[in-house]
Amino acid sequence: MATNDLYESPAVCLPTQDELTKLSDELNLKCTTEELEAITGHFKGTAKALQRISQLPEPALPVKYPRTPGYRPAREDNPYNAWAWKCDIQGAKEGKLAGKTVGIKDNIGVAGVPMMNGSKLLESYTPEFDATLVTRILDAGGRIVGKAACEDLCFSGCSSTCSSGPVRNPYDETRSVGGSSSGSAALVAGKVIDLAVGGDQGGSIRIPACWAGIVGLKPTYGLVPYTGAMPIEITVDHLGPMARTVHDCALLLEVMAGYDDGRDPRQPRDIKVEPYSSLIDAGIKGKKIGLVKEGFSVCTEEDVKEMVRAAAKSLEKAGAIVSDTSVPAHLDGNAIWSGTCLQGAYNNMIAGNGNGYHWKGHYITSLQESFYRSRKARPFDMSTACKLTTLIGEYMNRNYSNKFYAKSQNLTRWLTDEYNKALEEFDVLIMPTLPYKARKLPKADCSTAELIEISDSMSANTAPFDCTGHPALSIDTGNSDTAPIGMMIIGKYFNEVTVLQIARAFEKIREDE
Repeated sequence: MATNDLYESPAVCLPTQDELTKLSDELNLKCTTEELEAITGHFKGTAKALQRISQLPEPALPVKYPRTPGYRPAREDNPYNAWAWKCDIQGAKEGKLAGKTVGIKDNIGVAGVPMMNGSKLLESYTPEFDATLVTRILDAGGRIVGKAACEDLCFSGCSSTCSSGPVRNPYDETRSVGGSSSGSAALVAGKVIDLAVGGDQGGSIRIPACWAGIVGLKPTYGLVPYTGAMPIEITVDHLGPMARTVHDCALLLEVMAGYDDGRDPRQPRDIKVEPYSSLIDAGIKGKKIGLVKEGFSVCTEEDVKEMVRAAAKSLEKAGAIVSDTSVPAHLDGNAIWSGTCLQGAYNNMIAGNGNGYHWKGHYITSLQESFYRSRKARPFDMSTACKLTTLIGEYMNRNYSNKFYAKSQNLTRWLTDEYNKALEEFDVLIMPTLPYKARKLPKADCSTAELIEISDSMSANTAPFDCTGHPALSIDTGNSDTAPIGMMIIGKYFNEVTVLQIARAFEKIREDE
């Protein structure tokens, strides 16, 4: 029997004229009866095209290495509550990452392994694909041993919103480890794994790297392909490496970085990937380092400012030239990020069901379907931070269109130019990663207002560079009151080499103390 003789359920249900009349009234289109009849008839042809689309096989991301589904570890076997899921996928027998264990943030697809992105809305979803960077890690000999817990839809800088419970800081388990790559940071800092992949839209690699006392790099926008990860807002999405040492951070970056054959529109075609790990010890003699006054001024704790300034000045021992500079626009960076990310995240991630619209590349259709169904059935299962984004995003859409989103994107060009002017004078810029040390995890009776403040109060220095896309790395400067304090190093576009060299020089100075 020919295929077209078999019964197939329609891809879309044809709208009735009554349904189109109701839509016309809601949208104030004032369609006439004749117009509605013509539109109803025209849709029959459209439905045929959509039916054919549903029949065609779509390109898939490859799955190259065998694996088993794994398991959700019991509480007693889940240090810091940092695992979302355990698995064991061994990559190639040889490669740059041979012998290294790797955790993958749970907003990144690993075939056959459940992916919740920290949210109850995805509790029944299992990807059928490996994200591009997952394949690259396995090709390089890495061993993926689990999915690291993350904040609910990655929309918090704390580590308290994951649907499986708060992720605890290895330095002090009563404190937040930061988010949204909370599990990635805790597992690396606690020496449970060697390396982890994090995601960063407002600081979500650098925030937990800072509070966990490890190295975390948000690469230049587009250097690492985002293919196969659930986005928040396409213009601020980044994936990057997290590790205990600068060398391991550089090593993971060189494995993950590079062009992805047009699957990710964030990427320019002419990306050049450097042998980062072999270049980090080249020295920094003569490098000019600018301490951004405004980045220190936002700090609310004196020990944070003092330790980062002292750490930066210590780079003079390695031959760097360290001096103060000012970038007044930096103080507007967080506001510009808010205008971009709040409404953009709602339209792309929530209303856009984890894919959004208007970009060329690889869409994760299985994720879109799963998220849409759960969001329609149980929208109340979102975290408070995601409910805030939904309400304000929809309110702005209905009352102000995309006015502020558009202006924020325009202002991002101005903000970028201001940082670039400073980077014409300096090789890198430095400021504290976060304005204060890790806070205590919120208690069960914490008010909603407190939860909202805790979720996004720490991103004044980190978020601007998600808008502009400059590479930015957090490295530990030491502890104060048993809590790590991070120094952020910001570089020129696609000049991760210099950023890593500065970080390595500081790491060696600390090792020699």
